[in-house]
Amino acid sequence: MPRTRTRTRTRVAALGAVLLVATAAAGTAVAADGAGGRHQQPQREAASLTGTGKLYRSAGDDIHFTFDAHLDAKDQMAPDKAHGTFRFSHYLHGKGASAEGRIDCLVTGGKVAVATGIVTKSDLNGVVGKRVGFTVDDRGRHGDRLGYSWAGSPLDTDNLPKCVSSAPFEKVESGDFTVVPWEPKL
Repeated sequence: MPRTRTRTRTRVAALGAVLLVATAAAGTAVAADGAGGRHQQPQREAASLTGTGKLYRSAGDDIHFTFDAHLDAKDQMAPDKAHGTFRFSHYLHGKGASAEGRIDCLVTGGKVAVATGIVTKSDLNGVVGKRVGFTVDDRGRHGDRLGYSWAGSPLDTDNLPKCVSSAPFEKVESGDFTVVPWEPKL
């Protein structure tokens, strides 16, 4: 019996190694197109900011931010061609507001991202159509920080240029943001 088990284990280990090698090769393979030619797999996107986080506030404010912002590889040198969405909300004792919108610019450097977008929907009067900015410092789970372009209210963002925000001064209490670094060809 021990000899049979050893052979079976050896075969299983060998099969597993073959599958690992095949999977790795498939991930880096050059694909064939319909005309019989070959082409490289698509590049990774040029930059991104994704994730959801709840900010820490000692008074118990319920503040959430969500980002799904991307800059395609083909637009690497044009951060104002970024696309995606954002959402944020701020409530305390049942009062507050939320907003969502579309991303119009994204620049990342290392693990820090700066994005802006236009608010398209909100229950805060006067904010729809305004550009707002966000800065995220991706320090890993339970360490991220976030900043935004307004001091008191998103209404305070008149004439904000694309890709402008403040330092990431807020602590993220829960959730996680992920930044893919932008590597422009300068």
